[in-house]
Amino acid sequence: MPDAAAFDTPSAPILNVADGRAIVRLNRPRQHNRIEPQDLVALEQSFAHIDSDPSIRVLTLTASGKSFSSGFHIGALVERRAGTGDDPDPDAFERTVDRLEQLRVPTIAALNGSVYGGATDMALACDFRIGVEGMRLLMPAARLGIVYYESGLRRYVTRLGVATAKKLFLTAQPIDASEMLGIGYLDEIVPGEQLMARAEALADTLAANAPLAMAGLKRAINETAAGALDRDELAAARAVCSDSEDHKEALRAWAEKRAPRFTGR
Repeated sequence: MPDAAAFDTPSAPILNVADGRAIVRLNRPRQHNRIEPQDLVALEQSFAHIDSDPSIRVLTLTASGKSFSSGFHIGALVERRAGTGDDPDPDAFERTVDRLEQLRVPTIAALNGSVYGGATDMALACDFRIGVEGMRLLMPAARLGIVYYESGLRRYVTRLGVATAKKLFLTAQPIDASEMLGIGYLDEIVPGEQLMARAEALADTLAANAPLAMAGLKRAINETAAGALDRDELAAARAVCSDSEDHKEALRAWAEKRAPRFTGR
């Protein structure tokens, strides 16, 4: 685990991996963890590392300080519009969030505070979202004169519903934690001091399941929600899992009334 002092110095997101659990921490607390163009590069690198390391079973995405994230840095958008910025790729944020959604491992957004703009979609791209008391959500696209990107709209509509997506996008008004729970944006709300313990407990539950089955189920559920299920890929995943050592171990553990010990093979 990085030294606590590392979180006092603004930086690109920090990746920590231990015991099969990965934690990515946004780390610009003085700027409410706004996401800079270079942070997207760091996030992409972290996600690539997580996908390539078979020992990693689960990812928790969280942040330093009192806010989860204020979203993409508006100043970078201004610079891009003026042609003075160093980020020529207008699709970088969407691509990074899509990469997060597509990770093979289950993902938990441990929202340590309020979430705004593009960061609301980043959390939606995770499989589970745990929030803290007193937090708020705001999607200000209409107030900024922006029509949101395709995959972000899809996540809002498929995860929260058409009516909720319209309310959040078209009114550009904040909602509190209780409403976030009511619309299904949050899976649960906890006191701030309990957030990471609750996220770690959920991570332990997820990491204890069969990795091949988890990856196949996650992909199939996401594709079904998007109306893009690849039936051949689903059949292939089912065949691989049925013939895996993990499936055999699960059956032995069931018969022996013990917890299974999965290896991801």
